[in-house]
Amino acid sequence: MKHKGFLAALFDLSFSEFITTKLIRLIYAVSLVISGLVILAGVVLVFSRSIVGGIIALLLAPIAFMLSALGARVWTELLIVIFRIAENTGEIARATRAE
Repeated sequence: MKHKGFLAALFDLSFSEFITTKLIRLIYAVSLVISGLVILAGVVLVFSRSIVGGIIALLLAPIAFMLSALGARVWTELLIVIFRIAENTGEIARATRAE
């Protein structure tokens, strides 16, 4: 099977080529950045209301980020596994038809 380029796969109306497997690193990186920004904004917001609360939020922020990163990683891995199952199933079907 000939692999299409990114733009060709993006506008492939037959959905014969998946682009998610090509974008998964970017999706994960963007989710980490967004998670970090949301947690940072939360810490700043809590600091603006209370110094003690801000210090507690600052101490809990790394734990929140690690949990968020773990969740993002699990979801992206689950997504990539689903697409790999689809690709492998397609290869098995083609091989079976060829026999």
